[in-house]
Amino acid sequence: MAENGYANAVLVTTEWLAEHLGDGDLAVAEVDENPDLYDEGHIAGAVKLHWRDDLQDPVERDVVDKETFERLLGGRGIGNSTTVVLYGDKNNWFAAYAYWYLKVYGHADVRILDGGRQKWIDEGRELVTDVPSPGQQSYAAQDRDESIRAYRDQVREWLEGGGVALVDVRSPGEYAGDLIAPPGYEQEGAQRAGHIPTAVSIPWASAVRDDGTFKSADELRELYGGKGVTAERPVTAYCRIGERSAHTWFVLRELLGYEQVRNYDGSWTEWGNLVDVPIEKGS
Repeated sequence: MAENGYANAVLVTTEWLAEHLGDGDLAVAEVDENPDLYDEGHIAGAVKLHWRDDLQDPVERDVVDKETFERLLGGRGIGNSTTVVLYGDKNNWFAAYAYWYLKVYGHADVRILDGGRQKWIDEGRELVTDVPSPGQQSYAAQDRDESIRAYRDQVREWLEGGGVALVDVRSPGEYAGDLIAPPGYEQEGAQRAGHIPTAVSIPWASAVRDDGTFKSADELRELYGGKGVTAERPVTAYCRIGERSAHTWFVLRELLGYEQVRNYDGSWTEWGNLVDVPIEKGS
């Protein structure tokens, strides 16, 4: 059992990271919602992963293929045995997306910096602008782990058959159908607003404290269990494009140890544009 009652030791503290920077078997990567932040200053030795340019197929709306992923990680100095620590802005929402992404392709040792970029800054720790040049590594990805990813046809089947808990991690306004997308993202939404029927609303940020660190396991179990999202039921989380729901996937799967958790990364930009699928509105 990890600290704070978590099921897995998948978080590192700012103190731990500061002590281990430069370790030969450690790679640090910053993954921000605002990729320009990296250029303004980042943790020494950290490489940049751009959530769109690096982690999105340029033609299909999908994760990159296996060979592209292998080149990406190898080029960032990451080998199969490397411990990868991810961090970013917005309480680590895209860092959690990258974590899920690395697990899709089977990377063994991935961690998240608890509190992310902002906690590092709040503690007065150093940021640098020097861009590292890590040595090329050979990387061999595994086949995609489809057990942690959900697709639209699966979601439609689950609606008919029941049994799967759907968690809408967007803001209450998006869930209710008052907003198609968060403020500032008005051009990146869907044709219709609302939520998938049977989905419960548990905004992703409910899982973190004011300083961006994750709540304890007991607090998290109460948060999700109070809405009927328990370890006994298969769970699928969704948001708008799959990054906020990856954060919730990380909480349920990695911190709480739920065994059957999927991220529906098509999320509302897919479901809200589909023909002949049901939606609901209201809180």
